Order: sequence, then C-alpha cells, then structure tokens
Amino acid sequence: MFESIKIYLNEEIDVEKISARLVEYGYHSRKRVAEEGDFSRLGDTITIYPLSFEYPLRIELLDNKVERIRSVDPITYEKIDDHNAAIILPIKGIHKRKVKSKGLLSAGESPIDNFVDIEPGDHVVHVDHGIGRYLGIEKLKIGRKYVEHLAMEYADGEKLFVPFGDVGKIHKYLGFERKLPRLHKIGSKLWKAAKERAKKGVLKIAVELLELQARRAAIGGFKFSPDTEWQKELEARFPYKETADQLRAMVEVKKDMESSKPMDRLLCGDVGYGKTEVALRAAFKAVMDNKQVAILVPTTILAEQHFNTFRNRMKELPVTVEMLSRFRTSSEQDTIVKGVAEGKVDIIIGTHRLLSHDIVFKDLGFVIIDEEQRFGVRHKERLKSLRINTDVLTLTATPIPRTLYFALMGGRDISVINTPPSERLPVETKVTHYDEALIRSAILAEKARKGQVFFVHNRVKGIELIAEKISKLVPGVSVVVAHGRMPEKMLEKTMLDFIKGKIDCLVSTTIIESGIDIPNANTIIINRADSFGLSELYQLRGRVGRFTRAAHAYLMVPKNLLLSPESAKRLQAIKKFHDLGSGFKLAMEDLQIRGAGNLLGVEQHGYISSVGFDMYCRLLKSAVESYKG
Repeated sequence: MFESIKIYLNEEIDVEKISARLVEYGYHSRKRVAEEGDFSRLGDTITIYPLSFEYPLRIELLDNKVERIRSVDPITYEKIDDHNAAIILPIKGIHKRKVKSKGLLSAGESPIDNFVDIEPGDHVVHVDHGIGRYLGIEKLKIGRKYVEHLAMEYADGEKLFVPFGDVGKIHKYLGFERKLPRLHKIGSKLWKAAKERAKKGVLKIAVELLELQARRAAIGGFKFSPDTEWQKELEARFPYKETADQLRAMVEVKKDMESSKPMDRLLCGDVGYGKTEVALRAAFKAVMDNKQVAILVPTTILAEQHFNTFRNRMKELPVTVEMLSRFRTSSEQDTIVKGVAEGKVDIIIGTHRLLSHDIVFKDLGFVIIDEEQRFGVRHKERLKSLRINTDVLTLTATPIPRTLYFALMGGRDISVINTPPSERLPVETKVTHYDEALIRSAILAEKARKGQVFFVHNRVKGIELIAEKISKLVPGVSVVVAHGRMPEKMLEKTMLDFIKGKIDCLVSTTIIESGIDIPNANTIIINRADSFGLSELYQLRGRVGRFTRAAHAYLMVPKNLLLSPESAKRLQAIKKFHDLGSGFKLAMEDLQIRGAGNLLGVEQHGYISSVGFDMYCRLLKSAVESYKG
C-alpha cells in the first residue's frame, strides 16, 4: 500500500505540515498549478494536482478548517465538482502519467508558461466587474474571524474584495496597446458592452475556423499509409534524443496524415526546438506514398537552410530534394520547374516563388508553410486555396499562450513544442560596461573553439566604424557588417556566408533573423543593451546557445551612463533568468501577445485590448464549443 495524505471536509489541518509532506511526496511548489505533481498555496487556499484526480483540487480553509474541496479547471480555475474528501498519493515510487524517461522532457517543463505573476499595482480583469488595479492581500473581518481577500481598486477609488475561492475569476490584463487601460466603474454598463462586442468578434473567428473544417471534412483528403521501413530508417538516423513534445507532435501529425480528412495543423516551437525534424519526417512520409511536397518559407536564407537540412538527412534515401530561389540561375530554375511538373522532384523548397502560376505539380499531397504570418495578403489567399484538399503543416517560432491554445483546440489542430533539446546548455549572461578588453577576449575565446560571434549594434549610422574598431581589436578575425539598408542580395550573401562559417564575427543590427539556426554561433555581444526592450533582449540572446557547447551573452552599457530604473530592471531580469526553463515570464508576456496577434489577425486586436487577452480566450473557447454543439 502507498502512503497518502487524506483531507476531509470540515476537519482542521495544518497547511505547513501538508505542504512539507507534499514536497516529501515529490510534488513541486509552483506559483500556479499546471500539471500533475504541482501544488500552490495562496493565503488560506491550497491547490494540488494529485495523480488520483483528473483535475486539480482547490482546498479552501477558514482558520485551518477545510471549508470546501473542489476540482477546478486547470486553466480558468472554475469549479468542476465538489468533494467530501481528497486522497493524495505520492509521486515518488510510482509513475506519473507524464513519465520522464530516456532523457525526454515533457510539455510541462516549458520555459514558456501561460501564467504571468500578478503584483500589486498591476492592471487585472475580473470576469464580472471588468478592468481594475490589484492592490494586494487584505484581511476582512467576517463575523468574529479575519479572512484574507484579494483587494482591487476600480474607478472613483471604489474597492472590490475577492475571496480566495473566486481567484479563478481574476487574471492579469494583457493587451496590444502600449498605454494602460482605464479602470471600469463597478456596476457600469461599459464592461458588459465591451464583452458583448468581443463576443461578436470571436464568433466570426469561430465560424471561419469551423466552416473551413467542415468544408475540408466534406471534400476528404488522401489517406497516407502507415510508416514504411524507409521511414523507420530515416527516424533512426536522427543524431539527437527527441523531446517528449517532439514525439507527441510527430504522433499527432502522422495520425492526421493517416486519416481521410485533410490535415491543417499548426506546429509551434522556438527555433532549435525540433520543428524542422517533425516537418522533415512528415514530408518523407508523404513521399513514400508517391506524393509531392512543397515547403514554403518567407526568405531565401531560410530556404537555403531547409534545403541543406533536408538534403543531408535524406541522402542515400530514394528522395529528390530541390530548391527554387534567387541563388539558382534562370536555366537551373527552368529545369527544376520542369522536374516538378513531371514528378521528378519529390520535395521542393522555396519562397513565394512556389505560389507562382507557372509552378504546376504532378501530384501535390503535402504542404509545409514556415512562418505564414510573414507572407503578404495575396500569397495568403493562394495558400487558402491550397488548404482545401491538401494536407498542410504550418510552422511558427512565435510562442503561443496556453490559454489561446486551449481556446483554439476545438477549431484548429495545434501541436506545441515547448521544451528545448536535453543536450542544450543555458546561456551564461553577463551585464557589463562597454569594455574593449572584454570584447577582444570574448571574440578570441570563441574563435579558439572554432565558433562564431554576433556583435549587435542597433544603429546603421556608425556601424561601419564599430566594425573597423573590432577588426583592429582582433586582427586575423574576419569581421563583416550586416544591416537592413544593404542591397537585398548583398545582405543575403553575407548572412549565407555567416551560416556557412566563412565569417568569424558578424556586426549587425537586430535583423539577425529569428528563424535562422546557426549552431556554431555561441557568443553574442549586445552594445547599448539598455536601449532594448526585455523581449528584444530575450530574442537576441536566443540566437546563441543552440548547441551542446556553453554559450555566452554580454550585455554592454556605456561606462558613464546613468541607467533609468526601467533599463536597470530589464538588464537585471535577463541576467537573473539565464537558465533554460526558468519561466522568463516578463519577456514571454510581450512575445505571446505578439504571437496571438499574428495568429488571430489585426482586426481582433481591438477586442483583445478592450477585455484583456485572458477574457478574450475564454470567450473564444466558449464560441468554438457552442458552434460545435
């Protein structure tokens, strides 16, 4: 028999002892409960996600007496059911449902988490009363007892006190506007009107999603065969350990392909997290059924990178991979286009050139779209027509918030890769004054291990002088400039030379493409780091640390500069959160909202700003579910 913690309604318990026993049992104390094995404590409420329950349990106390035991929704914290007792089993010694084995990482270990900590002074949204300002925890006298409540301020200085049992009704306000929203007046009709407008907006998205689904289901698609021996050989050649998220995504994609309904799946995950490998295996599976594959990417550089990856992984296998881009001569392009029409090319990789009307496929069965939001309106219309009867897999490196993921789940198929490869090391981050001796030693150290360096200087004016200065500091090191005002072909050639290892140090503006994977670049020096936003710093630092060797980020500020409190806070925050999986929430907040905007479209931004992102997602989830019946 296993040990267990037994909690009964109306009994008195010692929360400190329960918390200590949960830690002994292998549970993790978190700010928010997200998966089995988590628990959190907020005032007189303890939330636990035990192995023995389908949903998290919320235990509400009054003077250590158990007032309520409820199972709650893990996203909204809304009540699902009431219970008279709870039996909590230990994790240690038994297998969790989400098992970590063979070095795999599970989706719950993501560095991108939906929950953003609410601090006093933050704008928050109450489901019933609208936008207010969180003040903190206050005790109210109820009868002869003092009970902790969340205090919120509304317009005209009115206060609202929310018991911990209703904490699921409150979430942090996130919107697209830079300026903070006005506080609502308790009891006014403005909040109700804003919710009604947003409801109408989300209905449009829900209808579009579900109508497209219905049309695709009615038409039917090609049913791909189960994996072949060639497929198994390709997958066995993968030189790394897959993460649990990667394997899960692969299962979901293959299941879609083997069904008679055309696939339209979105695959989200940061660069270097293994999206390309999932896409590559799916493309190969399509070729095994004699179908052609089109891989559409937004830039020539990404096309080149995917082309090299696919060619290398599929060498010695019966697959012809080609690329259409500006780096091909006119005669080469003509030969490739002819090969596509005759069915001699199995996988074709290219930019929007693939959407041209002269590109005719003999038997197109699978389309992969990388970063769809970066294509123009005209190209997107062409993509819509492709979606009706072809299997489509869309890749994006923009993180997607969990709330939006759950809201869209009923209307769109989404796979998320939130975990980095297990071999990846965290980026060592240093905040320092501008120091030429340090710049020299950092570049030479990277050069000594045959690596490459990014030097980010975000002003075109003066960038050539900076590059000259660096060249003098490190003679014998090839230093080249890249910025957005260079002729396009010249910029592409420079970036390609850097990818191929022909350049040691790239001095560039922030145009370092977020989609490009350069495993050999493992040092980044950011000049005037004080002038960047937190999410920009996070993304820039993410350009390194993609390999098994340790990576370094140097955030440099001028020696005599008096930093504003905000700049100092940003730099300290990015220095502090250097570990992988550290939940770098401040940067993620901005990134996720941007990702949501890309996914939902500009017209939905106003609705999100008027009711807050979390409320928008709740309304969307409700609309999708009601339309599905």
